Amino acid sequence: MMVKRRAILKCVLMAFAAGSGLLASTRAFSAWPKAAFVSKSQTDILQSLYGSSELVSSEDILIKAPQIAENGASVPVNISTDMDGVESITIIVPGNPAPLAGTFDHGPGALGYVSTRIKMGKSSDVIAVVKSNGKLYTAKKAVKVTLGGCGG
Repeated sequence: MMVKRRAILKCVLMAFAAGSGLLASTRAFSAWPKAAFVSKSQTDILQSLYGSSELVSSEDILIKAPQIAENGASVPVNISTDMDGVESITIIVPGNPAPLAGTFDHGPGALGYVSTRIKMGKSSDVIAVVKSNGKLYTAKKAVKVTLGGCGG
């Protein structure tokens, strides 16, 4: 019986995928905070993620996002802070049907920075919540979403 090259290649690729953890994606999804993503209020989101909804306004959090987004399907957002001990950064868009746009956990010594693109269904505030040294800090920026890119 002759083994075909394609069968050998499939076996090698499957062994690589299994060895590198690519097939064990269920562990990655088990850490997904489903309750936070289905919550409709900022308080419920923060309670689900952090067990607290007490926020302190901070000018140390910089949100870089366009004042007018001409395409709500892809709005660039950068969150940065110089705070020490940043544990996570969360982005909330209250005007969206699902307000939690994303939450990003940071390891020890990581810079307090996140750059991503979010979807916005309509004009709304973009709220950043930074967990630093066990406390929650927040800042927000209004973003106007135009229809059809007409600027109006």
